[in-house]
Amino acid sequence: MLDNMPRGTICIEDIEMGMTRHLRKVITDRDIELFAEVSTDRNPVHLDDDYARDTIFEGRIAHGMLTAGLVSAVIGEQLPGHGTVYMGQSLKFLAPVRPGDMVTAEVEVISIDHAKRRVGLDCRCMVDGKKVLVGEAMVLAPSRKFD
Repeated sequence: MLDNMPRGTICIEDIEMGMTRHLRKVITDRDIELFAEVSTDRNPVHLDDDYARDTIFEGRIAHGMLTAGLVSAVIGEQLPGHGTVYMGQSLKFLAPVRPGDMVTAEVEVISIDHAKRRVGLDCRCMVDGKKVLVGEAMVLAPSRKFD
């Protein structure tokens, strides 16, 4: 994975509107196989070339939630980072992600409630500059008061 910032924690006291973080990752056959094993989602559109060729996708695709997991990685590792608690997530899948695609997952701060330690994040994943996933997340950010 290629991160634009070090992993760690940005406490609620230091979060600012418009802050962004991202990571890039090539989705591999192994990623898809491991996700199928962990999730128990063995839909052949993800795993079987012959089956997937005859679908609307005309080939194998990664699980949508595997792509969404990259958003979770940015939130849990970079912004806000370690100690963050997910409260909610909306997602819209716009295009398939295929084995070999380089996915850029990015989050941007769109709201901050310091009193409740809540941070709203715009979330997106892109392949070759084209959005494949969009959504919003609400998280509980860590605070120095509790460290």
